[in-house]
Order: sequence, then C-alpha cells, then structure tokens
Amino acid sequence: MVATALGRLGVQVRGSGEAMMFWPSLLMTGDMWAAQADHFGDRCRVILVDPPGHGRSQKLTAMFDFADCARCIVDILDALGEDRTHFVGNSWGGMIGGTFAATYPDRIGSAVLMNCTASPASTRQKIEYGFLLRIAKLFGGVRPPLTRSVLKAFLGPTTFGTRPDVVAFVADTVAAVDIGSGSWAVKSVVPARPDQRSLFAKISSPVLVVAGAEDATFPVPETIAMAEAVPGAAVTVLEGVAHLAGLENPALVNTLIEEFVFRG
Repeated sequence: MVATALGRLGVQVRGSGEAMMFWPSLLMTGDMWAAQADHFGDRCRVILVDPPGHGRSQKLTAMFDFADCARCIVDILDALGEDRTHFVGNSWGGMIGGTFAATYPDRIGSAVLMNCTASPASTRQKIEYGFLLRIAKLFGGVRPPLTRSVLKAFLGPTTFGTRPDVVAFVADTVAAVDIGSGSWAVKSVVPARPDQRSLFAKISSPVLVVAGAEDATFPVPETIAMAEAVPGAAVTVLEGVAHLAGLENPALVNTLIEEFVFRG
C-alpha cells in the first residue's frame, strides 16, 4: 500500500531492472495485467496499480482530476525508489499516462497508451454513463442486467465468441467494484474528462498509441486523433480486440510492448 495524492493505493511489484508501470481501465484492477507481469517480470521491475477507489486501494470520497492521477504515479515511483518508469495504460490508464508524460517528462521512459482518448466525453457518453451509475447505485453495484451493458462497452464480438475466460474475468471484476467509491472515479474520468490535446502536444517521450478495431467505447478515429495530438507518436490498430487489449490478446500486446519499449 502506497500513500499518494489520492489516498493509499494497492500496488503489486515483481522482478527487477527497468521499472514498467501498468495502470488499468475504469472498473478494473492491476490484475488485468497479469499476463504482462508474467511476460516482463523476468527483465523489468513490473508495477501493477489498483487505481484510486478500486481493488485494494483506498475508497474514494470525492472527484479528482487527471493531474492528481499523474501525481499518484510520481508518488508510487518515489515510494519505490524509482527515478523513471516505462508506462503502459489502458483507457483511464492511457489518458493519465499521457498526462504523466506531458507533465513529468523526466520521470518517464517510453509510453504505450491503449484504448484511450485525449478528447472530452461526448454528450452521448455522459448520458449513458450517468444512467448506468444511477441504476448501479439503485442495485447496490454492477449487477445483472447491468453487467451485460458494461461487458458490451468493454468487449467486442471476437472476445465474446472466442474468449470466455476473458468475459468471465471482466464480469467478476466489475461485479466486485464498490459502487460508492467507483462512482467518483467514473464521474471524474467520463463526464469531467478534460480535452488534453493541447497538453499532449508537449509530450517529448516515445509514445505508442494502440486502438482496438472493435472498441465501442473509444472507436478507432477517436484514438487515432489522440495519437495525432502527440508529436511523433506511433499508432497501431488491433483486429479482433475491443476496449481491453492487454487482457483480450495478451500475446500480441506483449509483443507490441516488447518491440516498442526495447526497440533497437
């Protein structure tokens, strides 16, 4: 447990070498990166974060901004005695990975930002997430039939048809979210999400932006628009992948990270 700007966060640490930090999507925990930890744990100091209000981390009682999240990354590095880290983020993690890279250029190596955006939430997204939050609070959490709505936002037809273990993992993880705490994160990351495109123009570190061809939450054009805001960013689109790339196709994502972070 690490004291940060947003309370005590649960952090898993494995291996030694260059630090590589992983931050997941909303409603997920650091466990979504288990396959990446297994792959990189023998050559890196892998750091898996339970984000604020999720998993073992301290419950949230108020909203936050993305600068607070970037500060949490610095707090974790300081607590672990690391000067710098490579950073891999999904959705929420990808957004604040960009914030971190732009704000703390001396603390980051390479960044792999997946299934994310630099744009503010659309009216449709604000309405949809607001409705889901109200219903979740009524039911006391993300319970059926809400689970199906969340699964459809996170996973695509390929995963539904061929990866039952991933579907079950996501359903179980979402069901375990404390809705009182998680709702503060959802409100901060969705309706209150800032337009970060001008901030991302300041990023100087190497960045790979990854989009999922089946991502219904952040369709490919939106993620590509984020990549275009980052000077020199590389971008790739993964077929058969929706909103949780590292969980849906871990072997492919591990190869992408390996080739980008340790290129040359």
